[in-house]
Amino acid sequence: MKNILQVLTLVFFLALIIYSQDYREDIIKSERASFEKMNKFSKVEYPGDSTIDVTYYKLNLTLNYDTKYLDGIITVLFKSESSNLTSFFLDLQDTMVVDSVKMNGSWINFTQPAGQEKLVINLPSAMSLNQQGSVDIYYGGSPVSSGFGSFTFGTDDAGGKAIYTLSEPYGSSDWWPCKDTPGDKADSSDVWMTVGNGLTAVSNGTLQEEVDNGNGTHTFKWKNSYPIAQYLISIAIANYIRYDTYYKYSPTDSMLISNYIWQNSYNSNTTGALDLVADMIKILSDRYGSYPFIKEKYGHAQFGVGGGMEHQTITSATDFNEALEIHELAHQWFGDKVTCSTWNDIWLNEGFATYSEGVYYEGKYGRQSYEDFIDRQMSGVKKYPQNSVYVNDISSIDNIFRSTSYLKGGLVLHMLRGIVGDSTFFRIMRTYNSDPRYAYNSASTSDFKGVAESVSGLNLDYFFNEWIYGIDYPRYNYGWTYVYLGGGLYKVTLTIDQPQRSNPQYFTMPVQIEIATNEGDTTVTVFNDQLQQEFNITVKGMPSQVTFDPNNFILKDLTTTDITDGKIVPKEFLLEQNYPNPFNPVTVIKYYIPHITKAKLTITDELGRVVKTLVDKEQTLGQYSVPFNGKDLASGIYFYTLITDKFSQTKKMILLK
Repeated sequence: MKNILQVLTLVFFLALIIYSQDYREDIIKSERASFEKMNKFSKVEYPGDSTIDVTYYKLNLTLNYDTKYLDGIITVLFKSESSNLTSFFLDLQDTMVVDSVKMNGSWINFTQPAGQEKLVINLPSAMSLNQQGSVDIYYGGSPVSSGFGSFTFGTDDAGGKAIYTLSEPYGSSDWWPCKDTPGDKADSSDVWMTVGNGLTAVSNGTLQEEVDNGNGTHTFKWKNSYPIAQYLISIAIANYIRYDTYYKYSPTDSMLISNYIWQNSYNSNTTGALDLVADMIKILSDRYGSYPFIKEKYGHAQFGVGGGMEHQTITSATDFNEALEIHELAHQWFGDKVTCSTWNDIWLNEGFATYSEGVYYEGKYGRQSYEDFIDRQMSGVKKYPQNSVYVNDISSIDNIFRSTSYLKGGLVLHMLRGIVGDSTFFRIMRTYNSDPRYAYNSASTSDFKGVAESVSGLNLDYFFNEWIYGIDYPRYNYGWTYVYLGGGLYKVTLTIDQPQRSNPQYFTMPVQIEIATNEGDTTVTVFNDQLQQEFNITVKGMPSQVTFDPNNFILKDLTTTDITDGKIVPKEFLLEQNYPNPFNPVTVIKYYIPHITKAKLTITDELGRVVKTLVDKEQTLGQYSVPFNGKDLASGIYFYTLITDKFSQTKKMILLK
């Protein structure tokens, strides 16, 4: 039974690894695709009109699927950021034509300058600083969807009518006039959608009313009472089947988890995956603070874009599985409640959501699952060493929605956790998510750094400079020797060497060092802040092994060295002769591994048959001693073989009974 459970667990996690890689590629591809309209960068005045602060949006939309046409009235409440505001602009694509604009019950002047993709509104009289105003914009058109789906008249999985949006990062203005920047959130929003009978229209927040208009249409009125970024406002329309579950966050209170599923996708696999979400919310709430939109809902709406999108309170997803669900759910804390203030800081959204996958696996399946997840991220990010986490050039879709933003951004949090410890790390995450300056608002990398330093009491300049703004990752060589001091004490001399690079020249990091002795293990932390550095560590007992970064806190490559005549000499693989030999019935096989690798140590008989596998797993660099007991074997000649990625050697041993 134990072996069966182990096999099933292995199969599960192998499937999870494969699917995790596939789904993230879908996420990145879809978000890149929605960003394909790069000609917009030469026209849009990013980050929107700084002379106004938007406080509210109401989208009142009539959608005609047959004609592929959208009619709308958009209400925008705003506050003047100027002492003499006479006009302002909203972002809007040229394919959407404004018919008229009303302010305080009167029609006012406006223009849509050709080729500028904006709506300029001329105020009837100048507004003073902090004065509030409201405009109603009447417009219509056939939205031209950029990429895979800023706005799509599509089909569901049965070929039926489906309309859906994915506006990140600049797609909102494809279909409605807005201030198209994540740095200016509205305090609340309403989305009203009039659609043909038989269709269900879904959006952010809670459904206030469904009205039968008596003319073959229904109007769905959704209200969101929380601050929201423009790109998180969404619509999803189809002939949905609704599947509800609940998250019970106190003995007497529950929150609705409402899922809207296409007809052909409604099956036990889908509902089974969605049944996991309540536990996901609990695990993340325990670590980050309460689900941010607890007074409204969470849920999913199926749509036709590959991957998923974290629309506030209502994630849009192509299909439903554990890995995708936890990534998009985590965005409700990081991305939706606290939003990156510029697209240069996209890692504050995507890196945090990616890392939260590991946090969930740790809470659900245990520490080993988390460590396996981190190993996969480290392997993945090493394919892109020249990318910084901070996006300096946002004119390229590959720059913004690149794997570095997801994988390395997530590993930054893993390494920060290693530096400050578990308790402090999660206090940092909770404080950042609840800080009144950033909660239900936007934040920059420097804002998060400030929180991390305030909570931890550490100066983290070096850490953010090298891991966020710098490129690449460290390659460490290390070696060690020891001398006897007397009284059972030994001095271990540890040398750490890094090859010089450009940005940064070398990585400064606290490094855990584990020293194994015949008296037990000792773990110390050294602060490595030089290209080549020597540390002296006193331990009790004769040292037998020194392990660099035993908990894998640092994204790195690692080799070990011998120190000979003051020079660093790389160590090679070594398989020693077993001792004693001949033996009866116990012997010890020693070998040395100079870097992290998969190692396999087997015993075979004279016919080449494997009689025992002693080791079959990934091992860190170091000296290993493996006992072998031949009590169940007959006397004779046997062979032991060590196989790694770059080494294979066989030696003979004799069992005498």
